[in-house]
Amino acid sequence: MQTGAGQRASAPDEQLVPSKPARFDWIALLYGVLGAMLFAGKAIVVKLGYRYPIDTETFLGLRMLWAGPLFALIAWCTDGPAARRRAAAEGQPSPWRAGDARKVLFLGFSGYYLASYLDFWGLKYVSVGLERVILYLGPTFVLLISVFWLGRRVAALQWAALAVSYLGVFLVFLHDIDMDVGARKDLLLGAILVLCSGLSYSLYLITSGEVVRRLGAIRLTAWASLVASVFCIGQALLSGGLTMFHQPWQVQALSAINAVFCTVMPITLTMMAVGRLGAGTTAQIGMIGPVWTIALGAWFLGEPVGTLQLVGTAIVIAGILMLSRTRTP
Repeated sequence: MQTGAGQRASAPDEQLVPSKPARFDWIALLYGVLGAMLFAGKAIVVKLGYRYPIDTETFLGLRMLWAGPLFALIAWCTDGPAARRRAAAEGQPSPWRAGDARKVLFLGFSGYYLASYLDFWGLKYVSVGLERVILYLGPTFVLLISVFWLGRRVAALQWAALAVSYLGVFLVFLHDIDMDVGARKDLLLGAILVLCSGLSYSLYLITSGEVVRRLGAIRLTAWASLVASVFCIGQALLSGGLTMFHQPWQVQALSAINAVFCTVMPITLTMMAVGRLGAGTTAQIGMIGPVWTIALGAWFLGEPVGTLQLVGTAIVIAGILMLSRTRTP
C-alpha cells in the first residue's frame, strides 16, 4: 500500500517498535588506542637502543631487517596468487596500472625510508616528548605543502590553528632547553631532522591519494615498506658492512621489538580502526600518542616532565583539533 508521497505505510506493530541506536564499535576503539600507544613506543625503543654503541644507519637497517619479512607476508596475503584468484572469481580487475611500480618506489623512499631515517637520526638529540609533538604536526605539514606547492587557499582560522600548534612545539622545545636535555645546537639539529621527517611523510600522504584509493592502504603500506626495507638495509651494509649482524643481543632484541610491536602491529591496528571508525575518528583517538610518549619517556628513560612540556603538548593538540574542524575555502 502506498501513501500519497509514494512511501510504504508502516504497519501498526512497526510504529510501536522504537529504533535501536547504533552501538559504538568498542573493538575498533581498542584497535585505535593500541595502535596509537604502540606507535608512541617506537621513540622509546630507539632511545634505549642508542644507549649501546650503534649508529643510526645500522639501527634502522636492523629494524627493517626484522620488519621486512612481515611486510612481505602482508603483501603476499593482499597481492599473492590466492588474493588474485579471489579477485578474479569476484570479477574484480587488478588494481595495478602501468607506472604504479615507479609511484610505489617513490612513496616507499619518501614516506618510509627517508622519513624513518631522519626521525631515527633526530632522536639522537631530542627527547621523545619533543619528537612526538613535532611529528604530531603532520596535518599542518600537509596544509603548508598544499599552500606553497599546490597553491591552495587557506582560511584565516587554519592559519590561527597553525600558529597555535607551532607555539606549543616552541614551548616543548623550551622545556628541553630548561631541563638540559642536550646541547642547544644538538637540540636544534634534532628538532630540524624530526621536522624534515614529518615533512617527508606528509609529502607521501599528499602524493599517495590516488594510489591508495586503487591499491588500498594496507597493500600500499606493505609494498612501500618493502621498498624502504631495501633502502634501509642497503644503507646499513654500505655504511657498516656486516657489523649489522654482529650487534649485541640487546640491540637485536630492541630492533625486533621495534619492528613487530612499534611498526607492523600499530600500522595494522590503525588501518583496522580506520576501516571501522573512519579516518577522522581514528585520528582523534591518536591524540593519546603525545601524552603516552611523555609518560613512557619518564618511566623508561627518566626524561624530566615539566609544566612547559605538558602545556605545550596540550596546545599542540588543541591546534590540531582546531585545524581538523576547519575547511579549506
